[in-house]
Amino acid sequence: MKICLIVEGCYPYVVGGVSAWVQMLLRRMPEHQFVIVSIGAEHKQKGQFRYEIPANVTELREYFLDEAIESDAEPRPGRPLTTAQRQALLDLVKGTEPDWAQLFELFGGKHPRPVGEFLMSADFLSLVQGLAESTGRNTPFKDLFWTLRSMLLPVLELLRCPVPEADVYHTVATGYAGLLGAKFSYFAQKPYLVTEHGIYTREREEEILKADWVPGYFKPTWIGYFRTLSQAAYRQAGTIVSLFQGARELQIGLGADPGKCRVIPNGIDIGRFAAVPPLDPRPHPLHLGAVLRIVPIKDVKTMIYSFHRIKAVRPDATLDLIGPCDEDPVYFEECKDLIRRLDCPDIRFVGRADVTDWLPKLDLVLLTSISEGQPFVLLEAMAARRPVVATNVGACREIIEGAEDGLGPAGRVVPVMSPAAIAEGILEISRSPATLRALAENGYRRVVRLYQDKDFLAAYRALYRQAVQNRNREVDRPWQASALN
Repeated sequence: MKICLIVEGCYPYVVGGVSAWVQMLLRRMPEHQFVIVSIGAEHKQKGQFRYEIPANVTELREYFLDEAIESDAEPRPGRPLTTAQRQALLDLVKGTEPDWAQLFELFGGKHPRPVGEFLMSADFLSLVQGLAESTGRNTPFKDLFWTLRSMLLPVLELLRCPVPEADVYHTVATGYAGLLGAKFSYFAQKPYLVTEHGIYTREREEEILKADWVPGYFKPTWIGYFRTLSQAAYRQAGTIVSLFQGARELQIGLGADPGKCRVIPNGIDIGRFAAVPPLDPRPHPLHLGAVLRIVPIKDVKTMIYSFHRIKAVRPDATLDLIGPCDEDPVYFEECKDLIRRLDCPDIRFVGRADVTDWLPKLDLVLLTSISEGQPFVLLEAMAARRPVVATNVGACREIIEGAEDGLGPAGRVVPVMSPAAIAEGILEISRSPATLRALAENGYRRVVRLYQDKDFLAAYRALYRQAVQNRNREVDRPWQASALN
């Protein structure tokens, strides 16, 4: 079977949970061939792979959003938009559900309209004028014009991407990747699956609300725009996967069909951690650690503030930050500066390292992220019989406390961006080595029962097989084309 896997902002350029998930899927399914379509942010990432591409990847196509720059196209007479095409474009920029078939055919069909030419055309100017006279009356026309261009340009350029040959199309996000997967499925008339590790629409909403580059009067426009892209993926997909029940409920709330939605948790190879010794039962200095990228979404600064509070009570404590430091150099320098200003010793930036080498040295693993899906780092720590303290984001509470599985907590769940509460949670459970060991055993039993890689892989093998079988039975009718008409 040939599977086209469409990824955005991760594999193979960025080390982390989603990329690790992709690499596991590729390596552990050697019986299938994969075509990778990767959407990156910047062209300078081209060829800068952080992973060794497995042999069963027959092709890797790279597209970068910053390549969608303004063309030098000159305005020229062309075939005017039909009423249906114009309405589809209006619905797209207004954040209401457009007729995607019209847009797929207009910009990605047999005779695609050049994007640069369209954005210089009277059709586009008329579109902007129409919005300015209706929903944009209180918006400066120049701002509206350039905002709509910047919104449409990457999407319409992506719609021009040729359709790879595959038996199944599978995206590991909604957003740009999800829209591209919907377009591939539409033209190829082949099955389409969506997996969301984090809920894309919510993540973009959080970013836009905090962003300084988006004027306040355009924030609802951008939020609605990204919601519309995600809904295109939900509509075309035959199956929509999330990692935990709370995420499934969010997908349904954002317009996904409940009948398509199912939960497949992440899984890990617990055998990798079999040699990690149990926690030392004797009193000893407190060794804390975090496996993470030094980037703002991991909220390393809150972790540093929390550790500063811990040192006041446990001067013997140490903190190792294990993971890449080069993804956001400015933030990395800010973290180092914060440590100097707090005069907080015993924090070490380890850099990239094999987690199996470091978990034996730790008593407790921390995660202070402001957004997560279902973090591998928690599952790996629990497989190594290490308790965890994590912020209440994504699936962290479900992983640590369980969903009424009767196994008991594997650590503590703490509020986001609250150094006092995080420090208190760590100090509470680390007063006694026996408490740490009991929490660690609860976590290990939960991983063994619910989060093994063999179960995750079996679920996806079944999904791919079922998708192809269903497609074969539907050979006499168009593959979900009606969903976009």
